[in-house]
Amino acid sequence: MDDFAPQTIAVPEKDRLDETALTAWMVANVEGFVGPLTYAKFAGGQSNPTFKIESPSGTYVLRRKPMGVLLPSAHAVDREYRVIAGLYPTGFPVAKPYGLCTDPAVIGTDFYVMGFADGRNLWDGTLPDYTPDERTGVYNAMCDTLAALHNTDHVAAGLGEYGRPGNYFERQVARWTKQYRASETEPMPQVEKLIDYLGRTVPEQTRTSVVHGDFRIDNMIFHKTEPRVIALLDWELSTLGDPLADFSYFLMSWVTAPEGRSGVLGHTGPETGIPTIEAMVERYCAATGRDGVPDLNWYFSYNLFRLTGIVQGIKKRIVEGTASSAQAEKSAAEVYRLADAAWDFAVKAGA
Repeated sequence: MDDFAPQTIAVPEKDRLDETALTAWMVANVEGFVGPLTYAKFAGGQSNPTFKIESPSGTYVLRRKPMGVLLPSAHAVDREYRVIAGLYPTGFPVAKPYGLCTDPAVIGTDFYVMGFADGRNLWDGTLPDYTPDERTGVYNAMCDTLAALHNTDHVAAGLGEYGRPGNYFERQVARWTKQYRASETEPMPQVEKLIDYLGRTVPEQTRTSVVHGDFRIDNMIFHKTEPRVIALLDWELSTLGDPLADFSYFLMSWVTAPEGRSGVLGHTGPETGIPTIEAMVERYCAATGRDGVPDLNWYFSYNLFRLTGIVQGIKKRIVEGTASSAQAEKSAAEVYRLADAAWDFAVKAGA
């Protein structure tokens, strides 16, 4: 099967935690915690190093900022914790928040502790070992979870100030342009064209919700036997914004060739059980009260531009030696491919 509990690896020396200081902090701040603790690092993930903490009182998850020089506004674990703490009481599927530490004296950088969601972590969007009915269930669960997020009253959840007012895409294009410039390692003509085009053609925003920012199959934990999301993970890119940002990013899987990750291009329909993009649009719109979605090509171009900026940041961290995964180097090679694909969608959108 391609489903498993998230895998851990031995902790590299550069990622080791001060067990004594961490244990003392958890005793003081995590309700019900009993030491001693042991820990391992979760495999994968290139941004905020994440650890599995085990102790007599249970299993926990710790996420911290990477060490070293970081881009401004990146790796904001305090924001991740804030959104999880806001959503958890609403019943939306997130891990239980236990505590946030912004004192670097404990383990050297900011971190937070949350509950461990014990379920399935799926990486291959084609779900090769599943039946068509099981695949349909998984995809419907993802779509319903995204709709539930966008239907959540963020003001009532204490997240009314979680993002800035104004047009989300306008801010995001500016943000990722700035992030790209801060981590630029060489001139890229396609990116220059994208920065110009996307900045000039930002769509009108008609709704505001919590936006996850990285909504894809491997950022979720599913129930062990049911087609149900029990925890949406990795809130680093979350904010208040246009829910179409999340929904169009989710739909990127349908225009991405299968690569062992989320791509399902050419694998949808009754034979596989993976819903078509049209079926997902219909289901999401029914759940969120929309009468349809605009032309998606602009949004696909924007999403790929943003990914270009993220991966360029990984590439820069390789140069500076702060990347947290062996996969980082491989990811950096994707910068060129992502920029080209982003421009292709911009052309389809009328560029």
